[in-house]
Amino acid sequence: MTSVEDKLESAETPPPHVVIFPAPRQGHVNTILSLAELLALSDFQVTFLITPYILNRLRRFAGDIEARHPNLSFETFGHGVLQNPALFGHNMKELAEQIKSQGKLKLRELCAEHSGKPRVGCIIVDALLGQVGSDLGDELGVPIIHFRTASACSFWAYFNVPKLLQCNELPIKGEEDMDRVITRIPGMENLVRCRDLPALCRGERKGTLSLDTLVYLALHSQQAKAVLMNTFEDLEGPVLSQLRHHFPNLYTLGPLHVLLNSKKASKTAAAASGREEEKDRTCMRWLDAQPPKSVIYVSFGSVAVYTRAQLMEIWHGLMNSKKPFLWVIRPDLVAETDGDQGLPAELQEGANERACIVEWAPQQEVLEHAAVGGFMTHSGWNSTLESMVAGVPMICWPLFGDQPTNSRYVSEVWKIGLDMKDTCDRKIVEEMVNDLMVERRQEFEKSAQALAALAKKSAGEGGSSYSNFHRFIEYLKSIC
Repeated sequence: MTSVEDKLESAETPPPHVVIFPAPRQGHVNTILSLAELLALSDFQVTFLITPYILNRLRRFAGDIEARHPNLSFETFGHGVLQNPALFGHNMKELAEQIKSQGKLKLRELCAEHSGKPRVGCIIVDALLGQVGSDLGDELGVPIIHFRTASACSFWAYFNVPKLLQCNELPIKGEEDMDRVITRIPGMENLVRCRDLPALCRGERKGTLSLDTLVYLALHSQQAKAVLMNTFEDLEGPVLSQLRHHFPNLYTLGPLHVLLNSKKASKTAAAASGREEEKDRTCMRWLDAQPPKSVIYVSFGSVAVYTRAQLMEIWHGLMNSKKPFLWVIRPDLVAETDGDQGLPAELQEGANERACIVEWAPQQEVLEHAAVGGFMTHSGWNSTLESMVAGVPMICWPLFGDQPTNSRYVSEVWKIGLDMKDTCDRKIVEEMVNDLMVERRQEFEKSAQALAALAKKSAGEGGSSYSNFHRFIEYLKSIC
């Protein structure tokens, strides 16, 4: 066939069309958007379905994504609770119901329309929304793939909850039971305590999805055509081998942000995200003036809410450590309880000789900065992976979801940090900062740098995640 005939055939054969549907929470969206960009770079037509509020944030902080990827487009849905960002993460039951009803209508519309886009060949859905996708997959005959945005170890813990209930390792019987070791999770035997299980194993928190729902969703992923995870083989190999007994078509693609940057570089696309477009560079200029490995970076993610008392204990612990720190404090980070509103005065005043306090920071860039020597984190999976890739040791202060399990693995399996769960005391904060940054600095840096090398290797050419991505591309083409 001549080159002209090749071009004609290519023009007549539209690219495979994939719809991607993340849960409308910033951490989930950030992760799954990396996959969307990777598929766009691999010549798929990608439709990314999200709420208007989240889309506006993406366009503010991630630049003009559509200009970088002409075959990636955004569709929006949602009204009511989905338009109120104050409720994200704090009213998950109502949010889930709205997503089910409104999201399903929009997905059905996208799968039915024929207005210039190729037919939808596959839906990749956030596993938290797995039932929505499955219902439509059965109705429309469209293959469904699940994306699990959390760690493999936390996913496996949820999956094993029915077994733990059956053998009486659950329920947890109160605070006195928290240090009891769990023995019946294959691949995790004698590693996690009750306090290290996903947070809902302690009992349902008001406004959240129930443990029963999340366990159901973990089991429900077995109905998907494939399961994607933002992890890598060298990091969670023992747990992944257990998961594959139940999910044989499982692809580990992480760290996705490293894989994406690698693919962008190979396509000579701009690697910069443009996220600083509407934010000043104050924190980066401040970091530039600090000595190497001297700064502890503090950030607790985009959803977690803490009390004023807790934040003041962190503040005093950091100040007493006498180490410079960069702290990201969102305006909504403090819970409004007992008449207290807003941030404590000390945190509002912000900067002093050792502190830089900002509402937002380009986290990946901060972690890669030469001045940063440690990260105090809520142990969300995105933050954990980003710190890992940067080779920055962590102090983990988890709150909910997969965070307690992640923090246990950081301290006891990967040996790249300290676990401060279930305590918030200025003396402990001070001691842990000094342990991480001074007393045990060489030990943690050595482990963190070794793991960073493995993470980058996995996403580089010939690495496990790099190879898994290409296998997934071929599989996706076969089912679209």
